[in-house]
Amino acid sequence: MAGIKASSDTPFTGNTENWNSLKCAIAASSGFQRWLLERDAQFQKLRLDEQVQRYLRETLETLAY
Repeated sequence: MAGIKASSDTPFTGNTENWNSLKCAIAASSGFQRWLLERDAQFQKLRLDEQVQRYLRETLETLAY
């Protein structure tokens, strides 16, 4: 059976570009905009990366429930 390489063994050079593209698409979505409006002002001061990561985490937790 062939071994499977860990992601650290085979770095994906497009990772940052893909994340930035995905982050922008998510931030532009109506679902994200509505979710962000429901948060307090302190939360809205976070970097976009952090906001999108929290949005995705909460969305996935809701779907998993």
